[in-house]
Amino acid sequence: MHDRERMSGSEIRAGGGLALVFAFRMLGMFMVLPVLATYGMDLTDATPALIGLAIGAYGLTQALLQIPFGMLSDRIGRRPVIYAGLVIFAAGAVLAATADSIWGVVAGRVLQGAGAISAAVMALLSDLTREQHRTKAMAMIGMSIGLSFAAAMVIGPLLTRAFGLSGLFWATAGLALLGILLVAALVPKAPQVLQHRESVVARQALGTTLRHPDLLRLDFGIGALHAILMATFIALPLALVEQGGLPREEHWWVYLVALLVGFFGMVPFIFYAEKKRRMKRVFCAAVAVLLFCELYFWLLGGGLVALVVGAVAFFTAFNLLEASLPSLVSKVAPAGGKGTAMGVYATSQFLGAALGGIFGGWLYQQGGLGAVFVGCALLCALWLAIAVTMREPPYVTSLRLPLSPAALRDAALRERLLAVPGVADAMVVAEEAALYIKVDTQKLDRTSLERLIDPAPARAEA
Repeated sequence: MHDRERMSGSEIRAGGGLALVFAFRMLGMFMVLPVLATYGMDLTDATPALIGLAIGAYGLTQALLQIPFGMLSDRIGRRPVIYAGLVIFAAGAVLAATADSIWGVVAGRVLQGAGAISAAVMALLSDLTREQHRTKAMAMIGMSIGLSFAAAMVIGPLLTRAFGLSGLFWATAGLALLGILLVAALVPKAPQVLQHRESVVARQALGTTLRHPDLLRLDFGIGALHAILMATFIALPLALVEQGGLPREEHWWVYLVALLVGFFGMVPFIFYAEKKRRMKRVFCAAVAVLLFCELYFWLLGGGLVALVVGAVAFFTAFNLLEASLPSLVSKVAPAGGKGTAMGVYATSQFLGAALGGIFGGWLYQQGGLGAVFVGCALLCALWLAIAVTMREPPYVTSLRLPLSPAALRDAALRERLLAVPGVADAMVVAEEAALYIKVDTQKLDRTSLERLIDPAPARAEA
């Protein structure tokens, strides 16, 4: 029992190593975001529309290849896909670093996005961790994503100030190669490739996921959020220069202040939403704040102090929504469908980033800063109209539990499980000898549940 309660050394290495790989990749992906709008105009053939394309281009190939690469890792193994993806990512960074025109940077960003390894990394983590510790290991990766995004907003301007835009891309290539070394040196070898529906895309669940109205609302939401982020970062850095009088070399401190205050500002709302079970109310309020921020930038962002205040409010709402959306997907997805739902969600996120960069650059070229902020405000308004129609999500936890042979032979097991107080959904997967189940831990009759499934000794924890 003691061994099951604590993560093993190999599980800690797997979680920590893969979290670092995610962090380095996210750093490389997002360090360009706060600087390309200001430094990119020095490149040959640069126009605002092409700058926007360069900012969002990685999302196009990410969106196209995310799910196929995850499925490929089921067939040929996780490591070959991860190594190949990191090499492709590094090659894209080298292409952008050696380019002297905006077209070369666009091509490099497209190639970077082709290194779509997120699904393979999450699947490898599932292969290397036991059921009762998988949530902890996934939390390591979740934290690394948030921290690396924040670090990218600060490190990107500092690196570019010191080494130029090409130096930023060379650093990105180095981070990708370092990720390969980390996987090889720190991450243990997986004994086998597991089919785990909570972390990988299941082909048979795709149709149901794509027809699920609540999941589609959330997919639209993450696409809209990242479209707004990309478009805003075409306009905001330029506004800091043109309206705030802040040299582009000094932008890092604005993002540092906004991200730090925004992070601590959103924490109380996360606790309130979960503890009081008011996620829809908090979620819709955050979308409304994002809408207000875009209108504020348009109408009142005429000086440096006003822009910094707006940036703080923007990142408070953004951080809250970025943290809430995956949690909502996990709650809404049917039992055994979380991995597939998250795969479609990630694809929507990257597609939104691509469209936000492309249309944000086009709007700036057509109508200047105001057109970008108005366009983002209209997208926020559409998102808010969709968000208010969603139902309050079920406050449930997803579990995967091993089933005994006797339980597997019970043809009526699912119906018996759904009759247990606190069980919201259940799916029996005979080929995995496993039960995927969603439970409300505050209402669950755990004794009745355990009596029905008669689990193997390695019972998963909630």
